[in-house]
Amino acid sequence: MMDKKAYYVCVAVATVWTSYDSSREIDDNAISFPVKLDKWLEQLTYTRRLELCEKNLVQTQLLLGEEVYVTEMKGKWAKIVIPSQFSSKDERGYPGWVPFHQLISQAEYFPLNKPTAVVSATIATLHLAEEALQISYQTQLPLLKEDKEWLQVQTPVGSGRIKRQDAVVIEDRNRKVKGTGDMIIAAGEQFLNLPYLWGGMSAWGYDCSGFAYATHKANGYLIPRDATDQARQGKEVGLASIQPGDLLFFAHEKGEGAIHHVGIYYGKGKMLHSPKTGKTVELIELKGTLYEEELCAARRYY
Repeated sequence: MMDKKAYYVCVAVATVWTSYDSSREIDDNAISFPVKLDKWLEQLTYTRRLELCEKNLVQTQLLLGEEVYVTEMKGKWAKIVIPSQFSSKDERGYPGWVPFHQLISQAEYFPLNKPTAVVSATIATLHLAEEALQISYQTQLPLLKEDKEWLQVQTPVGSGRIKRQDAVVIEDRNRKVKGTGDMIIAAGEQFLNLPYLWGGMSAWGYDCSGFAYATHKANGYLIPRDATDQARQGKEVGLASIQPGDLLFFAHEKGEGAIHHVGIYYGKGKMLHSPKTGKTVELIELKGTLYEEELCAARRYY
């Protein structure tokens, strides 16, 4: 039975694991409180990074302040669903496991009915009373007050301040004014050369569908989390009619098999995407590549 009480992420980025026993000793910096993302990623060799995918260890990630519901406890681990990440795996939201100490209860932190500060820098510094915390692009926190230089925000770990230049203020999280296809591309371009991370949903690394999710979220569109689900929603676009900002989907067996990748159409035959472990976010020409053979569908969310 699902716990009806909301919990909120109280670390900069919480990695959501496939099972309560998925994390390895080398992942200790990712499951700690606070997390040490730089140290974790520095220690991961190509092989250990690849295991996150090939051994199906990681599902997705969460940013500071995001809401989850706990469905089960196993020792110090909580099984959760993420309502903001739609998934066909669970109609309530994306499922997975996180260390319970990376969550805080609704009673201890409840977002105020106020405008929201959304981190627009790739990584911003959150200044707390006792420490400074690095937080990711698209972290959304209730705004308490503002001046010319600072935004004061409510967070699960106390009141803090963000430099005004590192965030934008929105009055409504549902955002009546949304971005264009070109603005989706612009959101992605700032991450060129960022190393791929399986399950990644933060400025420390994105996977292919996490990259699509974040660039759309930045423009007011909440799309499904995984490529297979992203390919089922939005507006279907004929491959002869694709426009900049459309999502392109790729399938095994020269486009006839299962979808395995998503990228953002850039225009002029180019694609912006986060390809795979060992590679970085890149802008490529589709013509003459394996992607050209595997292209099977396009969807528009803007």
